[in-house]
Order: sequence, then structure tokens, then C-alpha cells
Amino acid sequence: MSAPNILQVSVSQQHWAQPIERNLRRTREHIEVAAEEGSDVILFPEANLTGYDFPYLIELDPAAVQRALEEVREAARKSGICVICGTIQRRSGQEKFLNLAHVIDSAGHVIHEYAKVQMAGKDEQKHCRPGNKLPLFEIKGFRATMVICRDGRHPELYRLPAMAGARILFHLACSTETVEALWWKRAAGRATQPAGPSASIFHCCANTVGQDRQALQSSSGGSFIKHPTGLSLAEADWYGETVITARVNMEQADGRYALASAKFPEFLRPHYEKIISEIHARKDERPE
Repeated sequence: MSAPNILQVSVSQQHWAQPIERNLRRTREHIEVAAEEGSDVILFPEANLTGYDFPYLIELDPAAVQRALEEVREAARKSGICVICGTIQRRSGQEKFLNLAHVIDSAGHVIHEYAKVQMAGKDEQKHCRPGNKLPLFEIKGFRATMVICRDGRHPELYRLPAMAGARILFHLACSTETVEALWWKRAAGRATQPAGPSASIFHCCANTVGQDRQALQSSSGGSFIKHPTGLSLAEADWYGETVITARVNMEQADGRYALASAKFPEFLRPHYEKIISEIHARKDERPE
């Protein structure tokens, strides 16, 4: 039994262009690994159940997506672990899809959902529409937030929830590029940047690996769990499907950089107060 101030986090790194049946099998396997290690929560990559390969996922039977999500809920319940996973699906009869993250508690209940705000790439821009809220939820009593892939390039999407009390960021990602762009991104240090140095919160990123079905794009791997200083507590490699785990001492995340921005300059303070109030008011809305 971990101390009350400790949150043990596992992060899954998975292939992004595989059939839903394989995605579900790998997801269940990784939930079991995290549960065996005693983790409180496991984070999965962006759209880990449907995959992010649009020519495939847009043809998926919606009932198959719902069945996969139900099986993950049952796996969470059986393992007694919280799960944060992803799907891309239509809702409310809308033509365009939502890129969704689902927070499932250890009893198997979906307690929070978030729809990606900043669309990335021509396929996602063509087939998906943005959500309209910022996430705020709790894991083991600790207030958390999350972003999905490109959202992480927009610091206000996690700094504002940090002003509202979030002390850990869960980042679902599928960082796909051409091979040349991928190598340039790694060499230039332009892979996912840690949130800690600009907000003083923990940052857990689950990224994907592998190539698409046309062998034109690859994903960069490198999933991580980072301290508020930006230093790594655990990292995955660039190519393999794996689970990484770390214990985070939540007393070390105070959100001080985000909180300082909410106070000064003074002329912005009332605007931030209104935004924080809106974040709290909308946090339980279901993306539709």
C-alpha cells in the first residue's frame, strides 16, 4: 500500500495502425501488467482502441467500438485500476468524429470524458471536429487534467486547468510523421515537450509506435513520466510496445508557475478568475 501522497502511474506505448481486435487485446494485457505492478492508473495513447489510421477507423462499426470500450471498463473493474484510454467515434448523429479520451475508475465506471480541441493532420482535420471544454477530474483524490496529442502544443490547455487545481497532466499522443520529419523532430528536440517547467505539474505522456498501413508514416514512441522539473522518472524507447511505471509524489507538484500567471499582471486576474470558473462549470459535460 503506497503512502497517501503517492500516485503510481503506468504508461502504455502501443502501435497506432492495427485492427481494433488487436488493440483491445494489447490494451487488456497492459492493464494486467500495470495492476500487477500495483499502479493506481494506466494511461494509453491517443485513440488506442480504434487506432489513428483514418482509412481504417472511419469504416469501423460503431457497435464494435462500444464493445471494445465496455471490455476495457470490465478489465479496469477486474484489475481494480483506473484506466485512461482513447477512441475516435461519432456522437449525437454528427457527421464528423470526436477524438475522445475516457477516464474509467477502478469500479469500471466512465467518470470523465474529453474531446480533443486542436486537430492535427489533414485526415483528422477532414474527419473530426473539436471539443469545447477543458478537462478536470480526480484520480485517487488528486486533481488531474489531460490533453490529446496536438493539444500539448498549446500550453494554455493545461496551464489553465493547473490554475484550477490540476497537479498532473495525462497526455494521450500519436505523434505520426514521415520518416524524414520524424528524424528531424527527434534531432531538433521537437518531440513532446514537458509541461512541468511552465506549470510545475507532473506530465505523463503515452505515445504510439509503428508505421501506417501504407508505410508512409511512423510514430515516434518515447513515452514518458516527467517530474515537475521536466526531468524524466521513466521513459520508453522509440520503437517497442511496452509499459513504463513510476511513483510520483504529488506533494512535489504545486502548480506555482500557473498560479503566479493567474495573479499577475493584475489586469488579467479577473479574466483568469472567470475562465477558471467556466472550467469548473463545464468539466462534467459529456462531449457530444
